[in-house]
Order: sequence, then C-alpha cells, then structure tokens
Amino acid sequence: MLIDSHCHLDYFEAELPDLLSRAQAAGVEEMVTISVRLSQTPWLIACAEAHPGVWCTIGVHPQHAHEEAMPEVAELVALTRHPKVVGIGESGLDYFYDRAPVDVQKESFRRHIHAARETGLPLCIHARDADDDIAGLLEEEHRNGAFPFLLHCFSSGRGLAERAAAIGGYFSLSGILTFPKSTDLRAIVADLPSDRLLLETDSPYLAPVPHRGKRNEPAYMARTAETLASVRSVSVEEIAALTTANFRRLFKKTT
Repeated sequence: MLIDSHCHLDYFEAELPDLLSRAQAAGVEEMVTISVRLSQTPWLIACAEAHPGVWCTIGVHPQHAHEEAMPEVAELVALTRHPKVVGIGESGLDYFYDRAPVDVQKESFRRHIHAARETGLPLCIHARDADDDIAGLLEEEHRNGAFPFLLHCFSSGRGLAERAAAIGGYFSLSGILTFPKSTDLRAIVADLPSDRLLLETDSPYLAPVPHRGKRNEPAYMARTAETLASVRSVSVEEIAALTTANFRRLFKKTT
C-alpha cells in the first residue's frame, strides 16, 4: 500500500470518485488533502468525512499568510479536534514569490509550530528559497520544546536536510525526485534516515516522469515510489512498507 501524504483534492472536486478509484487501482489507498487557507476547513473536513481513505490538515500557506486574519494558536488547536484532521499546515516560508511579507510569514509559521507542539500533530512545512531561515526558526523553536514536522515536497539543499534530520524532521518526496536534473536531490535522499521518508504527489502539481507537464494526481505517485526504491537500492515493495510505516508513526491519528 502507498499513502499520498500531501495532495490538494479541492482541485478535483468535480471528479473525485474517479480520481480516488484510479488512485486505489495504482495502490494508493490513502491520502491527506492539505489546507492552504483556514476558509477551506469546512470543505476539507467534509471531503475527509465522505471518503474513508482521505484525511486532512488545517492551516495557512505562507503565500496566503497576508490574505486572512493571522490564525490564533487556540483556533488551530480547536480545529484539530476533529478525528479526520491529522496534521497542521501547510505553513512555512516562501521567498520565491513576493506575496506575503516575510515578517507575516514568520509569525504565521511560529503559530503553526506552537499548535503542532501543543497537539502533537505533525506540521507540514512548505520551504522554498528560504532554507537558512527555515532551519534557524525550526532549531530555535525546537529548543523551546520538540514538535513533529514534515518538510513536504522536499527539494532543498543538504544543509536544511541535515539540520532538520538532527531535530527529528521527516521528509516527503514528490515527483521532483524523478526529474532528470534532480541529481543532487537524489544524492541527498540516498543519505536521509530511512525511518523519516514519506511519499507525496502535491497534486495537481509536479507530476513525475513520464507524466511531467501534465496535471498530477495521486495515482501517479507509484512512479515516485519506483524512483525512491532505485535511489535507496531496495524494492518498490520495501519502499511501500517503509513509507507507510513512517506515515503511521508521524500521522498518529490515522492508526
């Protein structure tokens, strides 16, 4: 069994039954649909309630951190009480796009971290062109008390990988791992702790080879699993078992 730890099912609302059927046929039996705005929460929870293999998170993406009221930690914690809400985020820092001011992103990120610490639920982290600030903020907050976190769609440098791993971070690999030019990423992933690896699609984005350039969906994650198996010199079956076990350990509410 494969589990897609990060996708955006709201993009597929009109065809969700067919998409879930294709995913199951490809061995992807569960998935987590990710929040980027708190205003999405009712739809995300309803989607997860309607489909046994679907879970969800709550949170605000860094690119949208300036578009809604700054979330209160108590608000985030309260929303996680629903049994289908299994994580927090995605939150983090994104310096690639000049949308939300950096100070707003950082404050939002800290509040999500505090909610993750209080609830014990994993924080799904978006990191783009902000490796040093992400690592520094995670280390600073970790000194105030540990919290579970996952660097989603990991494609950053070795420095962030090593600093995140040192404080217990997990890493989710997407279709980027299959891209021909991702040689450096594959070398980093080969060295990551085996008990910290998960898989994702980030669909509808980042379709793996040979679907690159097309709309991504959970069924395509099998291609990423094959590449990860090659990188780690193990079988696809071992990768499926490993990443599923790691998912269950991190996303404790799914057990």
